[in-house]
Amino acid sequence: MPHSQAYDELPATMKALALMEPNEQISLSELLLPVPTVQHNELLVKVEYVGLNPVDAIFAKQGFCKWHYPHILGHDAVGVVVQANKGIFPGVGERVMWHASIGGQGVLSQYTTVPNFAVSVVPNELSASQAATLPCSGMTALIALDKLQLSEGDTILIDAGAGGVGQFAIQFAKQRGATVFATASKHNHKLLKQLGADAVFDYHDAKLCEKIRRELGPQGFDAVLDAIGFDTTIRNIELMRFCGRISCLNPLPKFEQELMFRRAPNIGIVSLGGAWLANSLCAQQKMSFMGNMLLDNAARGEIRLPDIHSVDFSAASVSTALNKQVAGGFTGKQIVQISAD
Repeated sequence: MPHSQAYDELPATMKALALMEPNEQISLSELLLPVPTVQHNELLVKVEYVGLNPVDAIFAKQGFCKWHYPHILGHDAVGVVVQANKGIFPGVGERVMWHASIGGQGVLSQYTTVPNFAVSVVPNELSASQAATLPCSGMTALIALDKLQLSEGDTILIDAGAGGVGQFAIQFAKQRGATVFATASKHNHKLLKQLGADAVFDYHDAKLCEKIRRELGPQGFDAVLDAIGFDTTIRNIELMRFCGRISCLNPLPKFEQELMFRRAPNIGIVSLGGAWLANSLCAQQKMSFMGNMLLDNAARGEIRLPDIHSVDFSAASVSTALNKQVAGGFTGKQIVQISAD
């Protein structure tokens, strides 16, 4: 059922977690800021939960060219609409989920605004915290698989299969009829098998490529979801068939000309934040459609969600959580509770 909150109940100020400047320690500050006001087709949302992602931690350390400081962190949010202009859908009381603009202020605040066309309405079958696990990882996985144009019977390698993107990609690749190979630390192999992976390999193994070829055969992969980048991208192209397809989530390395001629890979770059940076209304609306698909699959129990690790809404707790994101070896989804369901 929709939640309700009258306009006159809205406070004048709100708590937010902000980065005063990029720093290696990801030191954050707790600020008291004015509650934003809606413009045109925007929604004012009382934020309930925020999902943390590796990209949040990376940019907190390095900064981002479009940011102004202090900068509120966070991109994945779920909350209840508390204010909207007349005729705007979703209306007041609806619970919504979205992935926020990478170029604007983030969502680690008690209230925030978002264009109405970029959100998805959360079904009653899912809790707000469950929905907060979906946007960045789930949408990135869907975009990557769309670029790979998977057909039934294709073979795909999914790197970093235990990460958020990897877990969703394994499940959606199986829905599309692919044979899924994945890499992960050995202690995560059982999880990836449960998600549907047909074969899982330890990415620490010095004989990784040899073992993959022994299992796969001489033909090479039809498709690769390259979640790590750099030298791993070169290795993955070597494992592909001639004219195979690869979706890359990170910057490309410098390729040797001989490798490009020998493999002739079809390289796709995945940029979820590009929908906002390119100011593409069509791409932003597609994020809403992808959100609907993720929520529908989750509500019907057709995809398994990552395990949730709760994080307090405090500068110290979120800083610790973001540092954990980039330290490696973390499985599951860290979710910051801003307000109760």
